[in-house]
Amino acid sequence: MTSNEAIRIAAALISRDDGQVLLVRKRATDAFMQPGGKIEAGEHPQAALKRELSEELGIEVDPNEMTYVGRYTAAAAHEPGRLVDAEIFRVAIARSVNPGAEIEEILWLDPNAPGSVKLAPLTRDKLLPLCVRSAG
Repeated sequence: MTSNEAIRIAAALISRDDGQVLLVRKRATDAFMQPGGKIEAGEHPQAALKRELSEELGIEVDPNEMTYVGRYTAAAAHEPGRLVDAEIFRVAIARSVNPGAEIEEILWLDPNAPGSVKLAPLTRDKLLPLCVRSAG
């Protein structure tokens, strides 16, 4: 795989006071992942994430209140043979979220005990371990 095949995305690590992490499952898919989506040509990652959170969950987030976590790559969950190249931000939200746009289901998950929930590789291998460490 080359970097030309990577899908550029921006995604949010959203957690509650009890440590549970918000995940979404998009329509016609089976793996849960962080909310977010593709970065359009010429778009800043924070602007992309603001747009995606509004579309997916109906929440408005100020990009200045997003905390940059880092850039991670992993196998794409729903596009075999491709990678995702993800810019990750911690986002604090003060209100409930509801599935919108292409979101089929939302889930609050304990990163210390994910159980049998099917997770996207980026979420499972890179992002939930960050949440477990930060909760300790």
